[in-house]
Amino acid sequence: MERVETGMFARSKAGHDKGKLYIILKTEGEYVYLTDGKLRPMANPKKKKVKHIQPMYRTPEGRDLTKITDVDVKRAIRLHEKEEEHVKSGCN
Repeated sequence: MERVETGMFARSKAGHDKGKLYIILKTEGEYVYLTDGKLRPMANPKKKKVKHIQPMYRTPEGRDLTKITDVDVKRAIRLHEKEEEHVKSGCN
């Protein structure tokens, strides 16, 4: 099993949401609870098996998950996706 921790970014590897980026809100055995701040707000996180996600060993910087809001989640995901695009395009 891959190491997953609360607050990490994770990309869905299976299901109708394949490829979607989330933040891990909570871990519980072989399951994680994921939020994207929009369709899956913090009040209603998505439950997914650990084997169906690709954890990214990077967390939103300077964020205490007890004080984070859905707006913060959306912003962190958007910034992470922009950084990924920037890296893929080969720009510095």
